[in-house]
Amino acid sequence: MPPVAETVLDEVEAEGGEDAGPGPRTGAPARRGARAAGAAALLTAVLFCLATALSRSHPFGPVTRNVVDLGQQYLPYHAYWRSFLRGETHGDAFLNWNSGFGANFLGDVGTYLSSPVDLLVVFFPADRIELALYVVTAVKITAAGAAMAALLLRLRPGPWPVAAALGTAYALSGWTFNFGSTVPMWLDGLAAFPLLCLVGEWARTGRRPVLGPLLVALAWIANFYTAYMATLGAAVVLAVRLLTAEETATVRRRLAGALRAARSVLVGVGLAAPLVAVVFLGTKTADPTPEVTFAPAAWTDVLARFLPATASTASPALFIGTPALLLALTLPFNRAVAPRVRAALTAAVVLVTLSLQWEPTHLLWHAGASPNGVPYRQAFVLCGLLLIAAWFSVAGGVPRPAALLAGGALLGGLAWAARGSVDIDRWTFPASGAAALLTLIAALLALAAARREPSGAVGGNHRDSTGTAPEAPTGDNRENSTATARQDSARTALKAPARPARLLPLLAVLLLVAAQAGEAAVTGKRIEEQQRAEVAWSPRTGPWHEAAAREVARADAWPRHRTDPGEVPGGNDVLLVGGQGADYYSSLTSETTSRTLVSLGFGAYAKGRHPVTLDNPVTDALFSVGTRMRSEPAEPVRQDAPPRATVTATTVPVPPLVTVRPSARPAGPSGDSAFARQERLLGTSVYELPAPRRTGRALAAHCPAGSEVWFWAPEYRGTATLAGQRPVRFDGKPPAVSAAMGALGTVPASGEVRIALDPEGRARLPREPVGCLVRARLDTAVDRLTATGATRVRTTGHTVTAALPPGSTGVAVLAVPRISGWSCAAGDADLRPARAYEGLVAVPLDGRADTVHCSFRPPGLRLGGAVGAAALLALAATGVLHRRRSRG
Repeated sequence: MPPVAETVLDEVEAEGGEDAGPGPRTGAPARRGARAAGAAALLTAVLFCLATALSRSHPFGPVTRNVVDLGQQYLPYHAYWRSFLRGETHGDAFLNWNSGFGANFLGDVGTYLSSPVDLLVVFFPADRIELALYVVTAVKITAAGAAMAALLLRLRPGPWPVAAALGTAYALSGWTFNFGSTVPMWLDGLAAFPLLCLVGEWARTGRRPVLGPLLVALAWIANFYTAYMATLGAAVVLAVRLLTAEETATVRRRLAGALRAARSVLVGVGLAAPLVAVVFLGTKTADPTPEVTFAPAAWTDVLARFLPATASTASPALFIGTPALLLALTLPFNRAVAPRVRAALTAAVVLVTLSLQWEPTHLLWHAGASPNGVPYRQAFVLCGLLLIAAWFSVAGGVPRPAALLAGGALLGGLAWAARGSVDIDRWTFPASGAAALLTLIAALLALAAARREPSGAVGGNHRDSTGTAPEAPTGDNRENSTATARQDSARTALKAPARPARLLPLLAVLLLVAAQAGEAAVTGKRIEEQQRAEVAWSPRTGPWHEAAAREVARADAWPRHRTDPGEVPGGNDVLLVGGQGADYYSSLTSETTSRTLVSLGFGAYAKGRHPVTLDNPVTDALFSVGTRMRSEPAEPVRQDAPPRATVTATTVPVPPLVTVRPSARPAGPSGDSAFARQERLLGTSVYELPAPRRTGRALAAHCPAGSEVWFWAPEYRGTATLAGQRPVRFDGKPPAVSAAMGALGTVPASGEVRIALDPEGRARLPREPVGCLVRARLDTAVDRLTATGATRVRTTGHTVTAALPPGSTGVAVLAVPRISGWSCAAGDADLRPARAYEGLVAVPLDGRADTVHCSFRPPGLRLGGAVGAAALLALAATGVLHRRRSRG
């Protein structure tokens, strides 16, 4: 951008430039930063909404946005977060009674909900939770664009409209559309990267020693997973700045800046430790996912992801827009930028790109563990580095024709090499070509404007008297002679009646923004459409969810017994509609919860981290599920309309939440089938377990007439049909999906059981796949457990207190999975870590206590609190020392 363009668009009339001292920025530079951030925020918000509208997605269209985890995790969690903030839940910040029969809620808060932006959901009604989540997503993306625009002007002065356009390019990168917008918690890392780079700038120049750690803490609290990646990326940027900026030209200053940055990070992470430690230890006890071996993507696909309208989970999303990418590619050839700046930034971009593809550095980016699913979650850092490179190339003026030609040749070679990638969409090359054409026209207009400047103008591509390119101005040093000459030229141009010279750069900026904006809107539209067509999705919330929520609220009798909402489309049902069921989907789902429920016949998705409800009378008795909802869909579930269903509630007698067993070791049938495990936990035999004869695709057995036939085969995929009954579908697909136990029908008077199997692939059956439930036996067991169980149960946010019949001996069993964090005591004894009874919380009884008390505290809370307190003291000491030095 020529100097006159900056002058016209910024209306700079004040003297002076960037301040050199430690005080706050004032005057024109501060106004430019505010304008750039505001413009980037506005443009980002408009384009993100436009992309949603073009794809006909909610809230600007009828089609669901709830693909994969957006519908299965983030939407339900934000619905529960809203209810929690409004005081409408049974649990508190420590424990969530609604999910998984009792789950560590503080760990889930730190994983999904700890961003300050997530608090916005409290302002939306319960039936507008999808709109609330969309607003949260848009605000995070908008904040990222504003933060990047402000950072660019902090790194080097330049035309604020261009900084705003590049900030928008960062916020609406391919990473945002492909990954971030459907995983809202990762968007906090997108905003954290420019903020942490700003913290690095402060540390480098000895400024903001208190505010810096606070920003680090905010980033790590909002989402420590992507904040870790953003911190690594900010360290790369800081290294470049330490090596190239004038203020840190000596080894001593470089070392001091690096040490100040390390202090900011350590103190900031320490302040976030109360939450980070809980999440970290929660991952240690979470159900492990299968080990993943990193396989780098083909370079053809990597190159394709720099282009618009490409989507994939197997390659890094690197689209930043053709205009921004072209500017970044001109940096190595832009002789107006100091050689060491060009070399350092170019090396940083190349090395970070290579690090995406090398397993050791891949593991470093992901904290030592290759993730399941998206393997390139750190790609937003590379997008940010590319935009910083683009800014350094254009901030001092439009690159000369030679640099533009060289950058264009690189861009053309990239597109040619990527032409055979499977990720290329039919919109890719038309969108990229149109954007490139507009960018070329914008560059020609800007160069024409530069030639029309007065003879005294210096411009951004000059050389100094020594014949070498000047050092790039930084955000903290005084304006160098180049910048001063540029301002003089700008003021001269303002006084001159050169209207064409003032209109050309304005038109150039408008064309640049149009190219960037159009390409981003097309990319967002196409990625949303591709995701809906290729990945799993959940319908929009609507009448079905509302009907289930009404029935749950009417029937809820907690803690007298649980209410299970049954199956509601979307997953994590209890977080959306209420109740206290088994459904639970979290990255922190405890291995104890997953293994206990699956071993009892519950189904599970996501490699065990998403146990789902089981409509079985035995498990209902074991977990005190007294009321169960059942739904009858009114129509097939569609993408473009909220589903409808009839919801009914059935209430049956069940034992209380706390029962008493005669022995600390469960008695009951031996065996490893889910039927045998249910009986051991129940304390009596309620199934007939025949040894079925398998002939081809059929099973034959004999059971008591009138008993209920249940089929259990966690790895089976296909249908099973009891003679005379309808087929029942089972969806086992190890290791991702475990099929739930299912009822096939009633045994006829003859007692003959014949089950026809129609498997998809090989039929994998356990040794005891069939159990025949005798209801009379179950009724007797329920009556016994009720008679000997708790006479009264009281719960608070994270505690349970039960009154027991006098003289109770053996063990009190709380119908909650024994996850880490539970402590219990009988009578007035001190709380001790709870024991386990077939995976449930247990308290030994000696006949003298008539009450038991259990409390849950998230593991890591005490350790994190101690570290946080120490970090707070360190921050206070830092502030005091800084003030004394400033006064001195």
